[in-house]
Amino acid sequence: MSAYFISDAHLGISPKGAAPGREEHLLAFLKELEGKATHLFIVGDLFEFWYEYNFYVPSKHFKLLKALADLKNKGCEVKLVRGNHDFACGNFFEKELGIETRSHFAETLHGRRVYVCHGDGLAKRDGSYRFFRKILDFKPNRFLFKWLHPDIGMRLALSIGSNSRDLNKKRMVPEEEYLDSIRKIMRKNNCDTFVHGHNHRGGVWRVPEGVVLNCGQWLFEESYSRIAQKICYFHPSISTEPFSC
Repeated sequence: MSAYFISDAHLGISPKGAAPGREEHLLAFLKELEGKATHLFIVGDLFEFWYEYNFYVPSKHFKLLKALADLKNKGCEVKLVRGNHDFACGNFFEKELGIETRSHFAETLHGRRVYVCHGDGLAKRDGSYRFFRKILDFKPNRFLFKWLHPDIGMRLALSIGSNSRDLNKKRMVPEEEYLDSIRKIMRKNNCDTFVHGHNHRGGVWRVPEGVVLNCGQWLFEESYSRIAQKICYFHPSISTEPFSC
């Protein structure tokens, strides 16, 4: 029995190089977890865009929402982290699916004290993003956006997300910037394991405070991670043993 982690599926778009059929593969992955996963953490950006209206849920992802609810009902604790693309999750997941939704989690998993967050805003040079995020989170702006027809709002958000992704391709943040902020959070929260996504660079790092696990991403590579007796990062190009420590 293990805790599993996936991040950055960005469902709803298919940019050049995206894994074909990745939503169907994710459905199969969720089915495989039944009976062998104690927890599933979705570490942000499950969707390219998510916004909750009072009378609207994206029909395109109905099968996935049902699969998450089924996994929860079969005994796996499913938890959703808000990412920078789907940060506007309201109470739908908790109220209708029984899936706890937060900006971060601090949990004891298989003998480890684990801190889980998406990872956006961790780098020092993310100051402009943190300012922009405050604008997006401003309640009057959220209220005004809600008055857009869902189809219009979705098209607008997907366009902005695409431009943001193109910009970030030219802006590679050194891993050390993430690790510096992560180590401070680990010390503050007395955690020996830190799990995140966001920058799409999967792997396992040793730091003086413990272990940092980056889930990678499901958008292009369909990678995932697992915590049990060992911490493992699985990548499709790995045919035998995963990265682990």
